[in-house]
Amino acid sequence: MFTGIITAIGQIETIEPHGDGFHIQVRTPPMYLDDLLLGDSIAVQGACMTITHRSTGASSYFEFDISKESISKTVALKQGDPVNLEKALRLSDRLGGHLVSGHIDGMGKVISFSAVPANTMASSGDDGSWSLEIEAADDLSKYLAYKGSIVVNGVSLTVNQVQPKGKTCIFKINIIPHTLEKTTLRNLKAGDAVNLEVDLIARYVARLLEKE
Repeated sequence: MFTGIITAIGQIETIEPHGDGFHIQVRTPPMYLDDLLLGDSIAVQGACMTITHRSTGASSYFEFDISKESISKTVALKQGDPVNLEKALRLSDRLGGHLVSGHIDGMGKVISFSAVPANTMASSGDDGSWSLEIEAADDLSKYLAYKGSIVVNGVSLTVNQVQPKGKTCIFKINIIPHTLEKTTLRNLKAGDAVNLEVDLIARYVARLLEKE
């Protein structure tokens, strides 16, 4: 389990074919992996991966395998890409974001990503924030609610608006400067694909309602 609070930004060092997928190495900040062991879980751009090798200390990196199934459900990783990282949640940790499983529900497409106009900041309280608009498959819309939670590339965010659009839906998010500084979301642009994970509780509520 995770919280959607990013704890570091890594960089894809190498990607090599392995089985039906790939073997990937990610460089991390120094000392970041010192408390992790082989077999531990780590979220990479919101997708839960298993550490198969690691190097700690000043030269810190880890490796993981990604299968064909995971590749088909997540945004493609490329050598040199920066990636959001989050270590698995301890039972004693603060739940700063929301409950996140690290299992991607689908991919979305960035429609627009722009700074909130200066003349609206005073009234909105979103001084320096950015507005992110994402298009997703309509089957995800039932899990999205005003002021509900959504994970975008591993980051726990709050939905501000949801609108149907034919066979898709559009949802909007405001992102504060701190989140832009500490995550890879700052690199997004219109047309980019993003990993999405819907709220865990919403997923189970929807399943229960289907049974009625």
